[in-house]
Parts: sequence; structure tokens; C-alpha cells
Amino acid sequence: MVQINKALTAMDKSGSYRVYLAVTTPLAEEGRKFHDPTPTGTAALSRVLTGAALMGIMSKNDRDKITVQFKGDGPAREILATSYGTGKVKGYISNPDIDLPLKADGTLPVGDALGIGTITVIRDFGLKEPYMGRIDLVSGEIADDMTAYFFISEQMPSSVILGEKIAEDGSVAAAAGMVIQMLPDAKPGSIDALEALLKDSPNIALLLEDCEKDVLENAGTLFTPEAYVQRVLHLMFERYFETMDPDYAPEFLEFRDLGWECDCSRPRLEQVLLSLGEDDLRELAEEDGGAELVCQFCRSKYQFSKEELLQLLQEGR
Repeated sequence: MVQINKALTAMDKSGSYRVYLAVTTPLAEEGRKFHDPTPTGTAALSRVLTGAALMGIMSKNDRDKITVQFKGDGPAREILATSYGTGKVKGYISNPDIDLPLKADGTLPVGDALGIGTITVIRDFGLKEPYMGRIDLVSGEIADDMTAYFFISEQMPSSVILGEKIAEDGSVAAAAGMVIQMLPDAKPGSIDALEALLKDSPNIALLLEDCEKDVLENAGTLFTPEAYVQRVLHLMFERYFETMDPDYAPEFLEFRDLGWECDCSRPRLEQVLLSLGEDDLRELAEEDGGAELVCQFCRSKYQFSKEELLQLLQEGR
């Protein structure tokens, strides 16, 4: 499968809707490598990473930070991803060892993995206080919950499509997602066409296979990340291109790069240790003789000796 992390933004000529599309196969696979989840855990983490990436490309500034947290009473417990206006994303799943049977239709039980709970979105725009919205999970299927979140918490009628294909060896063979948001002056014709599209749309990740066939057949003209994601969007809409009013067909506005990036560092974790308070930090130093901190996102380990902890304690004073 073509390894591309790329996103585009598109809008139709009539100004009825805006589309955000992200191809995230390498990003989702990077998350899998760090956390080594079961196939169900991989699918759930992939969807949350892709969903967070889509929210990130909606940001106007590179410094904007979006955190999306799914928390439930199911075995997954918590899945969290953070994205930035730059297109960088990181994430984790609390319990990667989810062991649940497949659903009756043979699909992975992502909704059962999360169970009953909430989705929380924190938007940090660099102001004094970040904006936080929270709603109850609708189904735990990630895309349904994000669709409900946009409508209930942000009053933005949206449809979220997320998909992935898990290979036999458990790796992410394909991952992609799309958000369609209706604009205030949407024309009735565009609404009808999009409703038909969303009702019958295939698994967006499987469209990547069709795109790869095009790439192999037309390598000289199609093999660019920009052309690739355009083709994915075209495949989603092509059944309506002939019957849809040309004013309602999407036009490409902007391309964005995506990718995994964890910004953990030793100074950051020193601040975490200092936040424990003097008593707990002294206990770590004198009773435990040191500390090991593990980054939730990339699983990097940071060792702090007794002497380093005592030095931090002195500096904290």
C-alpha cells in the first residue's frame, strides 16, 4: 500500500459544504508500533488518531492544539490523541490487549471495546483557558461519536467517516478519514446529494486500494501525495459527479502534511516530577532510590537517579 500521510481541504462552488480528507496509513501504523495492540485496539487507535488529525487540519494556526479523549467502561478504558495545527499527531490506548470476539458481521468490536462513556475535546488556542466540550458516547464507534460531538457540542452539522484495514499480521494496511461539514447557506440540492453519498459510501480505507491501482497504472502522472488524496476524494464522490450539479462538486483548496510526532523530553518529565509535590518527590528519592517515567505516547523511558531527584527537589524550592 502506498505510504502517504496527507490531507486536503475542499469546498464546493456553491459554498454549501466543506470537506476535510486525510490519508493516515503511516500515522496509524506508527501508533500501532509504539503500543502493539490487538487488531481491535489497532482499529480503535487508528480511528482516534485519524479523527484527531482531521480536527487538527481544521485549525487556523500552527500553534493550535487539539486533544480528543474517548473514555469508557469497556476494556479499552481510554483512547487519547493530540494533534496540532502543524499536522503532527500523537496518541495512546490505555489497554492495548483488548480480547473481544468479532461482531456478527465479522467486523472488529470497537464500540464494545469502549463501552459506555464520554468523548472530550480540548481546544487550546494559546489563550488563558482552553475550550473544552464533552458529550456521552453514542456508540463507541468513534466516527458516530465524533459526528454527534460536532453537532451537540459545537453546533456544526457534520458527518465523520473513518476507516482502516488491518493486515493479517496485525499491521495497519490502510487508514483514512473524512469530515463533511455543512455551511450556513447550504443549498438543498447539495444536502440531498451528500445524504445519498453518506448512506451508500464504502469503507474509505478500502478506496486506497483502488487508488493504488491507479498509481500503478499511471505512475508518471498520479504518483504524488496531492494527486493521491485528490483521487481518494474523487472515488468517494464519483458516483455522483455525473448526476450532481457541478456547483456541488468539491474543489480542492489546500493540502496539508500529516505525521506522528511525540514532543516528550527530559525537561518536560522533570516538570511532571516537580508537580508531585515535595513529600512524594522526597519519597521517590530516599525510599525508592530513583524513578523511571514512561511516556504514554511513544513509550520512551526516562531514568532519574536518587541524586537527580534530590537536585530537582532543591531546585523546586
